[in-house]
Amino acid sequence: MADQDQINNKEKETTKKISRRSALKALAGVPVAGFLGIKVFDKLNYDKDQKLRLVRELGLHDLELPVSDFGKKEASGELIRIGIIGFGTRGTQLASALGFLHPDAVEQRKKNNTLKDIVNQEYLNVAITGVCDVFDMNAEKGMIIAKNPVHPDKVTHHLPVKRYRTYHEMLADKDIDAVIISTPDHQHGHMAIEATKAGKHIYLEKSVAHTEEELNELYRLVKQSDITFQLGHQITQSTVFQQAKEIIRKNVLGKITLIETTSNRNTASGAWIRHLDANGNPKPGDERTIDWKQWLGPAPYVPFSIDRFYNWTKWFDYDTGLIGQLFTHEFDAVNQLLRIGIPTTVMSSGGIYYWKDNREMPDSLHCVFEYPDKDLTLMYSGNLASSRSRGRVFMGHDASMELGNDIKITIDKDSTQFKGGIASGIIDPSAPALSFNPNAGQIDAVSSASEKYFASRGLSNTKINGYNIDVTHLHLREWVNCIREQKTPSANIDMAYEEGIACIMAHRSYVEKRLVRWDKEKKKII
Repeated sequence: MADQDQINNKEKETTKKISRRSALKALAGVPVAGFLGIKVFDKLNYDKDQKLRLVRELGLHDLELPVSDFGKKEASGELIRIGIIGFGTRGTQLASALGFLHPDAVEQRKKNNTLKDIVNQEYLNVAITGVCDVFDMNAEKGMIIAKNPVHPDKVTHHLPVKRYRTYHEMLADKDIDAVIISTPDHQHGHMAIEATKAGKHIYLEKSVAHTEEELNELYRLVKQSDITFQLGHQITQSTVFQQAKEIIRKNVLGKITLIETTSNRNTASGAWIRHLDANGNPKPGDERTIDWKQWLGPAPYVPFSIDRFYNWTKWFDYDTGLIGQLFTHEFDAVNQLLRIGIPTTVMSSGGIYYWKDNREMPDSLHCVFEYPDKDLTLMYSGNLASSRSRGRVFMGHDASMELGNDIKITIDKDSTQFKGGIASGIIDPSAPALSFNPNAGQIDAVSSASEKYFASRGLSNTKINGYNIDVTHLHLREWVNCIREQKTPSANIDMAYEEGIACIMAHRSYVEKRLVRWDKEKKKII
């Protein structure tokens, strides 16, 4: 009998091990795998079961992680020859995302061990064959960058790089297939219009257009053309964003009636005061090295100003400030998730309350976008005198989701959908119930200056197959793939048009101090 008892005990122990192994295997098949890790499973088996019940209660037990083909295929199709119009800070970043780095940047990345992030990008089979910038220093830097691919071993072409003195010259050149426009915002609309007329594929940095007339004309021309248009937003490429889309699709939040988005920064650079170097001296540039007339473009003439050249975001002639620079990202995130489109009305308010310089743009701004046909309000609040993080929150009847570089879901204490789970104690509405950590690549139960800002908003990097990948690279990758495959990218002209109208409405409301309305029959802001 003693031997039999030992056999029975061994069988029970084996069964327990198999059960635990099976449970772990089952969990590994869904994104909730590894809540707090396998070691914690051994120590806190009860907590594991509770968390698994919580995930099932929320209907997320079969939630699939996004699957990416990144890094799994070689670039196919003909070489795409790209011209970059505007080779300042953003132009340099876009070149990096395409796989081209200045030699000095290569050495710097070697020192801080970040070169691997660029090397791990896919080779896109593109060449930067054209550089256009009104500032000689930027153009010369761009020429060096364009000749320095990160993957020289994969380059089968050795095309010359040409500097164009005007963007008109670049657009007229048949040896340019596509253009990236990364100039100050007041140049975007008319440059994109002319690029479309020239038959060039377009990657256009936000904001899309400075006026309603430009936007309508650009929309009409792109829709009538065969070009591939991509607006320079990249949040759709983030693993976090794709997970949020699945969560919304599963109706975890219930009926969403209120969305609050925010922007907070508290530095001079964050408030677009960027014409001085670290020692307080003016940055390089004068009338001999900058084509000032071309830089002004359609804007009213003013004498050369190094302040305006570097800090153009402060003036109405060149930008819409917080709206064009920061809210555009917020609108794109919301519109890509819910496709809210153009608001019925917008009311903006705010003022210059902290940065008492020569700016026209408010440093405190608040906009309310109403969608009565969707039973929805979108609220935006931006402030340049506080770095307090306020998040981006989707508020539903059953739960709220905060979306940034991670996801947090908090169940509403008065939820209808989860009333039973709250009553049984499985769900605790007093704290976030779930989070999604892109670095771990899984959903976890919760138990307890500009680059930093964009990273916190999920606009910088994402984890794919264990690699830290720049989402701008993924956005450009989507663009060039769509060019080759004749497909429509995520930030297409329809998305750009909806965003552009919403932003122009918000800006006009602030400037004119009144509520503005969209007449969808006449397609006009009134």
